[in-house]
Amino acid sequence: MLLYKLWRSFVKEILLLKRDIGGIVIIFVMPLLLIITITLIQDSTFKNLEGSKIPIIFIDNDKSEVSKNIKHELENSKTFQLLTNYTEKSAQDAVFSGDYQMAIVIPENLTKDLNSNIDAKVQAIVSSFGIEADSASAKKNTQVKAKDIHLYFDPATNIGFKNNVMNSVNKMVFEIENKKIYKAFQDQLGTTENLEENKNLISFKEITPKKGKVDIMPNSVQHNVPAWALFAIFFIVVPLSINLVKEKSQGTSVRVRVSPTPYYIHILGKTFTYLIICIIQFLLMVAVGIYLFPYMDLPQFDVTGKMFHLIIVTIFAGLAAIGFGVLLGTLADTQEQSAPFGATSVVVLAAVGGIWVPVFLMPEFMQSIAKFSPMNWGLNAYYDIILRNSGISGIAKELVLLFLFYIAMVTISIFYERKQNAV
Repeated sequence: MLLYKLWRSFVKEILLLKRDIGGIVIIFVMPLLLIITITLIQDSTFKNLEGSKIPIIFIDNDKSEVSKNIKHELENSKTFQLLTNYTEKSAQDAVFSGDYQMAIVIPENLTKDLNSNIDAKVQAIVSSFGIEADSASAKKNTQVKAKDIHLYFDPATNIGFKNNVMNSVNKMVFEIENKKIYKAFQDQLGTTENLEENKNLISFKEITPKKGKVDIMPNSVQHNVPAWALFAIFFIVVPLSINLVKEKSQGTSVRVRVSPTPYYIHILGKTFTYLIICIIQFLLMVAVGIYLFPYMDLPQFDVTGKMFHLIIVTIFAGLAAIGFGVLLGTLADTQEQSAPFGATSVVVLAAVGGIWVPVFLMPEFMQSIAKFSPMNWGLNAYYDIILRNSGISGIAKELVLLFLFYIAMVTISIFYERKQNAV
């Protein structure tokens, strides 16, 4: 008997949706337009960043070995485009006015003074071992004052960019100094062994998760498909809450209360109906990622071996969205209350949850707030599956949080409904 009542409640929800063409458009068409538009914009931005070079001013007052090595390394980095027709004063004015992000000025006699310093230090070390050094050379090679490479940055330049550039320049200079020290020891000791060939004993190797022999790296499609699927799923809050308000205004809720059917059956009917809609929404998003994006010069969305886990996350995310929609529809008295508040709250949850801007780019305070967004729980679960190849056990925490959110929302709705009926 309960199954029959649940079925009739499900049929009622389907009939309500069929009469709401605008709601159907919001549920299915709008998210598809969003995912295509946003992914195209973001992917084009990523490609432009990868394919373009940052113009910087490079002034070579040394015009010798060290400056040539630094210039060669910067040109080979595939990051910078070097502009050389500047003086230090004009470069400073251009950078500080915001025309360019930075300028590098190599001082005069940098190579000569560096060689003198290294030779003097090497000769001192060799002499300390009782090995005689050439006296004339020792007098000639006296230590000189350290040289500074001037780096001018636009005041609006990101601090992370500054640190990366300074670290890169420091590394280049350090490697040049090391090679010259090896060469100086060779000359003093008269050895024939090529000390420069000694590579660093410690180096860095990036290890990324792998599936077979293919590295899994995040891209615009791997972010936007799950992100905008979540946005679409939570946007059902709008038609769901509107339908609940309609039932109040049209007297349907009164007939439901006087019928022998428990109110929770009414809620379950809505849950099953909109859960099916959520799954369809997600499948449409995945279909766009798999079949349409490759024709638009975008990466293909790879779901090989992951579809079951993604559907599980979709179900729990759908439950959280349905719970929120039920609560909003129960609390609101008019469509003018439910529709704007529902749409606004979904946008806020999306912004806070990392749909619009990745959480790691947010201020620390906002990163803490993001942990309380159900969209963030769902997005993290999707990421764990897509990028980290996690199983159900790896996303259990997020699934539990989403389910508890649904239970809390529905429980509050039921208690509020009973309280209103008791008045």
